[in-house]
Formats: sequence, C-alpha cells, structure tokens
Amino acid sequence: MVVEDEPDIYEVLLAMFEMWGIEGVAFVDGEEAVAWIEEVDKGKFPGELPELALLDIRLPGPTNGPMVGGRLRKSAQLEHMAVVLITAYKLSPEQERQVIEQAGADKLIYKPLPKFQDLKRLLEDLIADRRAGVARSESS
Repeated sequence: MVVEDEPDIYEVLLAMFEMWGIEGVAFVDGEEAVAWIEEVDKGKFPGELPELALLDIRLPGPTNGPMVGGRLRKSAQLEHMAVVLITAYKLSPEQERQVIEQAGADKLIYKPLPKFQDLKRLLEDLIADRRAGVARSESS
C-alpha cells in the first residue's frame, strides 16, 4: 500500500513492487486511503491484503500520513501491517517521535529513498518482524 502525492515517487514505488512480484494499491491522498481501509473493514475488498504501508507524512487535504497509519492500527483487517513513514522534510527528534507514535509506525525513512536493494531488504525485514510478532501473539 502506497500513499504518496508526488507522481514520480508514486510511480517508482509501484514499479518496484511490480518488480518484486507484489501487486500494490496506491492512493494520492489520505482521504482515498482511509476510504479504502473502511471498505476493507466492511469486507468489500476481494483481493489479497497488503502487508506493508508506505505513507508520505505530508499529503494534500486534511488527512496526513500519520493519520492514515493511526487508522490502519485501528483496522481489524489491517492492524498488523508494517507501517513506514516517508518524508522529504527534516524533522526534529521530537517531531519524529510524535509522527511515529501517531501512525503506530515501524520506521521513518527520509527521501531520497534508499537504493533499490537496500530498500527491498529493509521492507522485507519489517514485514518479517511484523509476521513474527503476529505469530507470537497468536500462539500466546
């Protein structure tokens, strides 16, 4: 899942997912993303659900990336997704902590994004960590 308003980055991320054999869902603003989450929670999304959300922090409209992440964490269907915030803006350590906490994010990455293989490894590790955490909580 990608929520990014900058077309160049949006296209690159979707192309990377495609190269990795992953079908992505993408949105250009937070309102579209939240509407999709609502549809998923109502059981109206027939496809395979994503395991990762890449969310730009600053989006057009009233719903920003951390808000989308917070909504994901409240979703019965999507709460276990790995959530990664991305931004081109330099944040203070306090701002970083606040947006990560608001989004329930696993990671914050600054643009420009890491090189292809480094980004792939990072995202795969986050997904694996999330899967392991879900497996541990289900076996408890």
